[in-house]
Amino acid sequence: MQTSTLLGLGPGVVVAVVLLTALASAVHRWALDGGWRPPATASLRAVGQLAVVALLVSQLGKDPLLALAFTFAMFVIAVVTAGRRADRTRWWWAAAPIAAGVAPPVLILLATGVLPLNGLALIALIGQQVGGAMTTTSLAARRVLAELDTRRGEVEAAVALGFEWRPARLLVARHTAREALIPALDQTRTVGTVTLPGAFVGMVLGGASPVDAAIVQLVVLVSLVAVSAIAAAVALRLCASGRWTHRMA
Repeated sequence: MQTSTLLGLGPGVVVAVVLLTALASAVHRWALDGGWRPPATASLRAVGQLAVVALLVSQLGKDPLLALAFTFAMFVIAVVTAGRRADRTRWWWAAAPIAAGVAPPVLILLATGVLPLNGLALIALIGQQVGGAMTTTSLAARRVLAELDTRRGEVEAAVALGFEWRPARLLVARHTAREALIPALDQTRTVGTVTLPGAFVGMVLGGASPVDAAIVQLVVLVSLVAVSAIAAAVALRLCASGRWTHRMA
């Protein structure tokens, strides 16, 4: 069945999803020695969660307050997910980089009138930004903690020379936090040349002009770069201050 999504949404979808999940699980198990369960459970969760979201968004989108409540639920889940990736014993600190990353871009977009108080718009844009902040927080924290663990001797040497612990950790690991920005930067640099992102394609299929779609996609990508930069900076300082110390899988 061909639809406006440009993809066939008939029974082949089920077959394709099952085969792709099996392929990812097999590679994860045999090539990456990571077991078959993570890709399989992630795919199953996606099925259930998207089914619920598809039913809810049509109703939540009618009321900005309900939409904001839904985005707060997204935020809570993102905090738990990113925090447990960084430090399972003090996962709640992930609220700091995610909130710090999302709040300024959202306020700027609201203040300039770019983001309207429309339920669907709030869910779509804030949801993307929360997701971007979650990913960046996880990557930055894990990378910084690994660097600090590997170069523990250099940190201790800096302390012996008179540095406080926090500046010593920043001196050693500051550069590693920047690596968490690579996905957002690469996506922004290559937009239109490597991929056509979902927001652009979706708007064009919905009847918007390519120019309008390009402007919206630009806003989304640039805001995600700002979100990622702030989230990485805050995650770095959480690690440098000792709030996060245990790198978890």
